[in-house]
Amino acid sequence: MIDKKSPLPMYYQIEEDIKQRISNNEFRPSDMIPSERELSESYEVSRMTVRQAMTNMVNEGVLFREKGKGTFVADEKIEQPLQGLTSFTEDMKKRGMEASSKLISFEKVAAPLDISRKLAIEEEADVYQIQRIRYADQKPMAIEKNFLPVAMFPGLSEAIVLGSLYHYIEQTKKQPIGKANQMIEATTADENQASLLDIPTDSAVLYIERNSFLTDGTPFEVVKSSYRADRYKFISDIYRA
Repeated sequence: MIDKKSPLPMYYQIEEDIKQRISNNEFRPSDMIPSERELSESYEVSRMTVRQAMTNMVNEGVLFREKGKGTFVADEKIEQPLQGLTSFTEDMKKRGMEASSKLISFEKVAAPLDISRKLAIEEEADVYQIQRIRYADQKPMAIEKNFLPVAMFPGLSEAIVLGSLYHYIEQTKKQPIGKANQMIEATTADENQASLLDIPTDSAVLYIERNSFLTDGTPFEVVKSSYRADRYKFISDIYRA
């Protein structure tokens, strides 16, 4: 419960209490949280105080709202370390989750200027443009758009990209992957992204753009991804110089 004599704000105490109840499995993922009225009566505070606590937890991704239904406990976010270059399939396997993909498009296109520069190929050279929805345990997690030079991977097919591209590149093509440059920024889902990810329009997403290189320094891939911010978070170890 909450201590009204505490210097900590009451809404903060409510947040911490509900988080503890989630941690103790009193509330499990997808469980509906009691209504604002019920919580205000239980904590003996105003509904405005409860609403602030609930809104903060929704913004954190601890809870989510469904219009006309109520507020529910969100699934635990998947942590993705920023150290180390791994594929989505490898990430999910490490967590004991089943990775799968739905292919939205697979086509050869003339490389746009920004892509050709990052792949160090001639402007308008042929590239594969591959768009997939990535799933973890059958739940949509991200939309990925990959660009790879056709000249480097002439045998690439739809069947291959439904699996792990990195496995194909390293195990089949025998081209070891070395490093990547990656940019991450916060944005919101447009109507099409929201539909593919099964989230409301304007929901928070993490936009990631990555340029990947083989061990010999050859760029082989540009990836533009949009990850659900309510299901994914990135973590990093930071050291003082």
